[in-house]
Amino acid sequence: MQAVLKFGAVLANGRWARILPVLLLVCVWQALAILLQSKTLPPPSAVLSILWQELYSGDLLLHLGMTLGRVAISFAAAMLIGIALGILMGSSDRWDRVLDTFLILALNIPALVTIILCYIWLGLTETAAVVAVTVNKIPMVAVSLREGARAVDRKLLQVAQVYRLSRRDTFFKVYLPQLTPYLFGSARNGLAIIWKIVLVVELLGRSNGVGFQIGSYFHFFDITGILAYTLAFALVIFGIEALLLRPLELHLNRWRA
Repeated sequence: MQAVLKFGAVLANGRWARILPVLLLVCVWQALAILLQSKTLPPPSAVLSILWQELYSGDLLLHLGMTLGRVAISFAAAMLIGIALGILMGSSDRWDRVLDTFLILALNIPALVTIILCYIWLGLTETAAVVAVTVNKIPMVAVSLREGARAVDRKLLQVAQVYRLSRRDTFFKVYLPQLTPYLFGSARNGLAIIWKIVLVVELLGRSNGVGFQIGSYFHFFDITGILAYTLAFALVIFGIEALLLRPLELHLNRWRA
């Protein structure tokens, strides 16, 4: 019994704590696929086989690259504009009252409506696709950063004034570090939402990308292909989280230790 508890503690505290749920999910998936023998639930082995074929032919890298490019541009633009709006609204009651109505309206307009309108107004172009995704994400970033700006410790800003720090040093050394949790929360939420919106954008009006490929597979009711491309992009997002966002967050939050 003690050995079992010790093994469980190792799994909970080590890297297995992240890997084990995925392995369990794959095992359950494989078992259900074997049990049901249904065309609508292909086994993981079939999905990985299609994934390898698409990778070997070069189609996966092509479509994945196009989608990642749209995600990167939209994400950067939405974060920059949303952060600026959020800080402005959180720091000024006047601007908050002026922009709050527009923010609530933007938050509640369905993403599909924004995408269709952008395609109608700007045409079936790359610009329309990026604008549609960016516009959908900006309000979410602004809301998060507004709350962060409201939570900033004003006493620390007063201390910076007493020590006559420049505006630049005050912003980067006193103000911005307090916004770090809100920035990373918004970034993670942004990645989770933006790539989903990008897939819809590609499905409706692009001739390449993961969303376009998923739409093509859908027309043939090819569940294996749909799952293969979904898995590929999910792995990329996991990689960005593990190799970029998490190390960067730990580095910027080292002062809290």
